[in-house]
Amino acid sequence: MTHYLPVLLAGALAMTVASSTASAADIVETAVAGNFNTLVAAVKAAGLVDTLKGPGPFTVFAPTDEAFAKLPPGTLESLLKPENKAKLQSILTYHVVPGQVMAREVVKLHSAKTVEGQSITIKTMNGRVMADNANVTKTDIVTSNGVIHVIDSVLLPKQN
Repeated sequence: MTHYLPVLLAGALAMTVASSTASAADIVETAVAGNFNTLVAAVKAAGLVDTLKGPGPFTVFAPTDEAFAKLPPGTLESLLKPENKAKLQSILTYHVVPGQVMAREVVKLHSAKTVEGQSITIKTMNGRVMADNANVTKTDIVTSNGVIHVIDSVLLPKQN
């Protein structure tokens, strides 16, 4: 029996290492690691963490901290208040497209329907891709439940 214990422990350790290296980070964990601090704070304030940690798959057009800084003064602070949670949810879900849409597929699109319900306009000009008014600056950050494309502006749903 004592001869088998080291083998069992080694096997258990190997399985633990294999399972931890095999599972990629989800969208929220990737955003945290990627220093999308403002986006992560907004996702938390909007109560969307569990959704974006869910099975997906999702395609997220993720604004950088600099993108949020372009909003008019006071806008972000106002959106983060509990009484504006529904509006913040609407804005954030406008950045999310159901399914995993990789860059090679995005460039073939003219629009993409968002989780919010409206469609964002996709344009490709001179090798640049735009989602509404935002430039896509980095593509295909693959996560365990989807993909992130980095954008340089916050997308705002059209007012009804």
